[in-house]
Amino acid sequence: MKTLLLMRHAKSSWTDISMADFDRPLNERGRRTAPFMGELIATEGLLPDFVVSSPAKRTTETVDLVRAASRATCEVHFDARIYEATTDELLRVVSEIPDRSTRALLVGHNPGCEQILQKLTAAVEPMPTASLAMIDLEIVSWNEIASASGKLRKLFRPKEEIRWIEGKN
Repeated sequence: MKTLLLMRHAKSSWTDISMADFDRPLNERGRRTAPFMGELIATEGLLPDFVVSSPAKRTTETVDLVRAASRATCEVHFDARIYEATTDELLRVVSEIPDRSTRALLVGHNPGCEQILQKLTAAVEPMPTASLAMIDLEIVSWNEIASASGKLRKLFRPKEEIRWIEGKN
């Protein structure tokens, strides 16, 4: 069995509307939320052993902040196909994850994140920025990934997690 952690990048900045979409950095909220989600990954025992991410500025910043906060030391690969990917392109990217990985993190964009979540699990769930889906896959090799091959085990949305934590204090 494999586990795919699917994460949408944290909130990006729109202060410079002339900036190319690919080059948009995280905004202040994104710079707070990404480390929070990294801590959540560590606390939940979900450290990935492989990361593949879009090379867009906001996703690379998300990866850096999540890895630092979670203390993840795994390999990171940036794949240009993830930026503006179709569901089939995302499935191809996932199918190429090295089989030595049992829990991989894919960091991408919407609508791709929501679409691949639905294709793998049939779950129709919104993935706001910095959301993290944990998908159990009944596969031995990543190249076996296919429609309906997964089950959504948990979906972490930052606002819901923050409210839960604040409610416990």
